[in-house]
Amino acid sequence: MPKVKTNRVKYPEGWELIEPTLRELQAKMREAENDPHDGKRKCEALWPIFKIAHQKSRYIFDLYHRRKEISKELYEFCLDQGYADRSLIAKWKKPGYERLCCLKCIQPRDHNFATTCVCRVPKHLREEKVIECVHCGCKGCASGD
Repeated sequence: MPKVKTNRVKYPEGWELIEPTLRELQAKMREAENDPHDGKRKCEALWPIFKIAHQKSRYIFDLYHRRKEISKELYEFCLDQGYADRSLIAKWKKPGYERLCCLKCIQPRDHNFATTCVCRVPKHLREEKVIECVHCGCKGCASGD
């Protein structure tokens, strides 16, 4: 008789400390995904989703890299299970990208003249003082602000 595969995931030690916050953020994400987007532009409907995904990634990043409250095993588990964005966290580790809001803002193919998003321009260099990123709704994520 063949072995029966189970989908049970073994949670690493310390998971019970971060689980309530991650579950809360997942509930917010589900609510944002199901939220009606009547009267909003197509891109504006995605802004809350980008914001919550950023919050989840920043929460796990801060717990491991800044506060050192979770183990490497738990950190890798969270990245593997999709609780945080591995590539966004990799950018946060590089100088100049510490406050990056999303990866779309630094991809030149998504912008005019093959540059980065307007939210990456430091506030003192902007002509318009109040701006919003078209991709994620960010009001400014340049590291010099």
